This record gives sequence, C-alpha cells and structure tokens, in this order.
Amino acid sequence: MQINEKQLSQVNHQIGRLLAADNFYGRRLKEAGVSHVDTVEEFLNLPFSEKQDLRDAYPLGLMTCREEEIVRIHSSSGTTGLPVIIPYTAKDVDDWGEMFKRCYMFAGITEKDRIQITPGYGLWTAGIGFQNGCEKLGAMAIPMGPGNTEKQLQMMMDLRSTVICATSSYALLLAEEIEKRGIRDRIHLKKGVIGSERWGEKMRKRISSELGIELYDIYGLTEIYGPGIGINCKYDQGMHYWDDYIYLEIIDPETGKNVPDGEWGEIVITTLVKEGAPLIRFRTHDLSRIIPGECPCGSHFPRIDVISGRSDDMVKIKGVNFFPRQIEEILALFPELSSEYQIRISHLDGKDTMRIYVEASGSYDFKSLQKSVADAVKSRIGFTPLVYVVELGFLPRSEKKTKRVIDERFA
Repeated sequence: MQINEKQLSQVNHQIGRLLAADNFYGRRLKEAGVSHVDTVEEFLNLPFSEKQDLRDAYPLGLMTCREEEIVRIHSSSGTTGLPVIIPYTAKDVDDWGEMFKRCYMFAGITEKDRIQITPGYGLWTAGIGFQNGCEKLGAMAIPMGPGNTEKQLQMMMDLRSTVICATSSYALLLAEEIEKRGIRDRIHLKKGVIGSERWGEKMRKRISSELGIELYDIYGLTEIYGPGIGINCKYDQGMHYWDDYIYLEIIDPETGKNVPDGEWGEIVITTLVKEGAPLIRFRTHDLSRIIPGECPCGSHFPRIDVISGRSDDMVKIKGVNFFPRQIEEILALFPELSSEYQIRISHLDGKDTMRIYVEASGSYDFKSLQKSVADAVKSRIGFTPLVYVVELGFLPRSEKKTKRVIDERFA
C-alpha cells in the first residue's frame, strides 16, 4: 500500500507543524534538513519515531498546538519507565469517536444495541474510547469499567446487553462464570468487540461458543488515538483500518525497510490529521501483514491481519530465541488442551528452565499429554521444557490482560 498524493500532502502539513513546535521529531527533521517530502522515496527516508522518544518528551513535550487547545490527555498502560502522555484537541477526540463509530458499524452494531463496556476508564484510552464511539453511534452505553463480575452479570441480565466490549481475558472469565452459574438463557449478547491483547484461535472459539456470539477484533494503541483505528468485518478476513486518518506501513524489524504486501513484519503508523500529538513513522512493534486485494464486504478500506505478537517480545533461553506465540501455535495442535496456558522461565542451579502450564479437562491422560507437548516444543524450537497439564480453571483469570509469560530470571 504505497502512500498516495493526498496522504503525502497531509504528511507535509504535519511536518510543518512538527518543525514549528520544535519537539523531538521537529528537531530530528531539522537535523536531517527536511522541510517537506515530494515522493514515496522521500517519505520512506523519514526517520522513525519510537516509544522511548515519547517517554523522553514527558510530560507534555509532544504537543504541536497551543496548550489552550488541549482538552484531554491520555497515557499508555505500560508499567516500566516514564509513562507516555498523549494530548488531544477537541478535533482529535471527535475524529477518534468517528473512527470508533465506524468500527461498531463494521461489526454490524447499530443504535438499537446496548453496549456493555468493561475496559478501564481514566488515563487509559480503552473505556472512554469505547464509550465515545458508542455515543457517536447513538447506541446505549453501559459504562461498567473493569472488574466486579457480580455486578457485570447483573447488569448484563437486567439491561439485556447485546454487545460486550472487553479484553479477551475478561471475556473468557465472564463466559466461564455464566456457564458456572447456569445463566446463559438469561444472557442476550449477540456480539463481542475484543481488543487490547493478542489472542489465539482456540481462545476465540471458546469465547464465541460459550457465549454464543460473533467476535470482532478491534485494533489501536494509545499513541495513535487508542482502540478504534481498525476492526474486522463480518467476513473476518483481516482488520480494516482507516487510511483517511492513518497511513500504515509494514517493515522488516531488522532492516527497517518496507516489505511487500502480504509479508509479515512490524506495523509503522503515521497520523495524517492528528493535531495534539501527531506522529510520523511510529514503530508500534506489533506484528502483522497487509492483506492484498479487496475484502468480500466491498469496502475500500485496506486490511491488515490480526496481530500475531510483538517484535520486541522475543525470549532467549538456553541459547535459543523464540517468541511466545510459537508456544501457543504448538499448544493449538493438541485438541485436548484448553486455550489457557502460562509460561514461567527461571534460572535454577546455573541453568535456565522453562515451565509450561496448560489446562485440559480431567478426561485425558495428563502424563502422556505432558510428554507429547514437551516433545513438540523440542522438535520445533530446540529445547525441552517442563510441561504441566493442569485441570480447567487452575490458572489465574484476569479482568484486564492475562500475563502469559513470567520471566523470573529478572524478578
């Protein structure tokens, strides 16, 4: 997906604003002698921006407009280092709401729906983003926020919620609670809009089956408005993203060069119309690919595949590099296993050890399963983990995001 003339014009407008603001990226452009770009090649030579750049700008060094124009700030949910503070103008908030409204519409959600919103509110972008789009759509917002599962289920039944917005972890927890309490016939959910964490096909099928709903992947990140910059449609052949608001590239994480459409790499995003804190060529570290061709739905909005992981979540153990998603892919080969797993890495007696905990029902031979999984990991990745198959419900459930990899070597 090459950048087009209109998008280049929008980039040049942002370059002018960044230079005038003299923030980190404006200074970077000055050092490079760049005041505008005329071609695709010139755009691709623009420097990247990174999360550390945004941390270094703490607290309000990203602003490219007068402070009086800022109506809201949000912050990334990261737990390490300084937080990233993103300022929004009234237009930014409105644009974000329009994108989110579009997401709901692509999921077939209408003003007649009752949307129960469980992600967190406050500095995090999730809850208020889901609500902003809901109100733009004209649907009924039920702004629950996270946790208090008892109250969530009560509201879900009494208000006859038709849409649940949640992390995949909390959607699974709710599905299990509904099953445990035998109240599925009192639940009126039809659709789920799920975001904030990567989730596999096995988990998707469990949630969809246990709640009896259609599921939609929503994409976004605080640095780029928040959730709502992309979603899959009913044909579920990738997520449409809104190229009238953002320009999206896929690069090779090692070389920084664009890869051909259809090849996997790291998502890089440029905000085309953002006022409060525009970003050019921001490296998200999310891994996906541009899906070429037209979607069966007929939409002209381009598509990316569901997020497969992050380029910066690689783990090294016993001299072998691997990504957590590789373990998930192996576990998915065993129909006897549930969607829930946990990886714990520790350093004992002078050597690294990896333990994999994965759930299964008690109707299977756990010892045999453990050996089969360990052998599969050894065959595919190159080392033998300790595998523990445990009863369904043994692993912790989360009301937010599930921490699946715990590296105790650096605790």
